[in-house]
Amino acid sequence: MPDSSPTLQQFITRFLLQRPEPAVLQLPTRQAAVLVPIINRPRPTLLLTRRAATLRKHAGQVAFPGGMRDDEDRSLIHTALREAQEEVAIPPENVQVIGVLPPVTSSTGFQVTPVVGILPDRLAWQANEAEVESVFEMPLQEALRLGRYSPLDIHRHSATHRVWLSWFDDYFIWGMTAGIIRQLSLQTAE
Repeated sequence: MPDSSPTLQQFITRFLLQRPEPAVLQLPTRQAAVLVPIINRPRPTLLLTRRAATLRKHAGQVAFPGGMRDDEDRSLIHTALREAQEEVAIPPENVQVIGVLPPVTSSTGFQVTPVVGILPDRLAWQANEAEVESVFEMPLQEALRLGRYSPLDIHRHSATHRVWLSWFDDYFIWGMTAGIIRQLSLQTAE
């Protein structure tokens, strides 16, 4: 049976050509960024982390490397690359940034910009144990399968908020991380 998984070049082409409509939202002023790292393998993968259980916020959650913008950061892309280097030792010069997804609002009140980047397959990463419990790869084709995400509507403060849920192996992917992957899937769908 022939392999029907998209090549990395096909993924990049769809990502660049199918830009989402800009959302007109009232976004928070506190800014953060995450790196959405795609590893250039014969079958591309998505790199994800599980946050350390000792962290004050989002302990044990699956996430992309990222964090709050520092005053010294030149851009949100710089923020994502700096945080990826701090959390999983990905050298910024080894990331081919192909673009950004629309910002999302985190549950902690940040405007988070997802930065999509391609990593070489030979890259070795090392988790910063103070921040990251584990690092794992998910096949990109599986990550982008829309049917794997289930909606959950949460009612809070007289408003309904939709969050997305998914499992991969022993990892529960939900909230902002699942929403970002789902948005990437919508943007790159054929």
